[in-house]
Amino acid sequence: MSTTPMQMSEARRFQQLKGHLSYLKLNDAAEALNRVLDQARTERMSLTAALERLLEIEVEATEARRLAARLRFACLPEPWTLADFDFAAQPGVDEKLIRDLATLRFLDDASNVLFVGPPGVGKTMLSVALGRAAVEAGHRVYFTTAADLAAKCHKAALEGRWKTVMNFFAGPKLLVIDELGYLPLPEDGASALFQVINQRYLKSSTILTTNVGIADWAGAFGDATVAAAMLDRLLHRAAVAGIDGPSYRLRGHRNQAENLRAGVNSRAS
Repeated sequence: MSTTPMQMSEARRFQQLKGHLSYLKLNDAAEALNRVLDQARTERMSLTAALERLLEIEVEATEARRLAARLRFACLPEPWTLADFDFAAQPGVDEKLIRDLATLRFLDDASNVLFVGPPGVGKTMLSVALGRAAVEAGHRVYFTTAADLAAKCHKAALEGRWKTVMNFFAGPKLLVIDELGYLPLPEDGASALFQVINQRYLKSSTILTTNVGIADWAGAFGDATVAAAMLDRLLHRAAVAGIDGPSYRLRGHRNQAENLRAGVNSRAS
């Protein structure tokens, strides 16, 4: 069966179109081209609708890749979102405040967030959930512990990379610093933390979790002057969420243990 000039022209046009998409690195659109053309023919889609669908596929794939890249950079320790947090189980949390923070309006005016409370009450989970929301909204986020930040700064100072590491911590729209006060900072740790906070001051937002009450910072970090200067910059524009409820983490462990026991008893019966 011979191929008509019209069929040959359409076949050539299809290959050229696919080649154009690949040349422009619209690889997902190129891969979906045949499927979209079949869909357009079956559903009698207009040329505009078919083109919109083809480009929509490329846009969705691009956004998915960018989100994955932002999540890799963020180094969030868990995939927690705000939907994972059980406010009923932690009455010490101001749910209205957290819901307001989840709108990410605090990023617009470079405000900070301080979660203050004893271990296990949900500070890290909430900070990660807000960080995840910021990543999904298209912002660059970076998560670190206070001890790791101090260690990175100390190593950079020894290797002559101080400016580089300061630029790194200044870059993200949101910097999450977890577990301040849990471990003693090295001699230059408080100073390094202050310099990170200082260079982000009024430019970008920081979420900080700590088990040390604000009134006790001077004693906890060994240098009253540095502690006061750090608090001055953090609190200038900040939401402070004090959490004094029961241990959220311990409740989770208890629930897991109860579920495990229930499963064992069910199998035994």
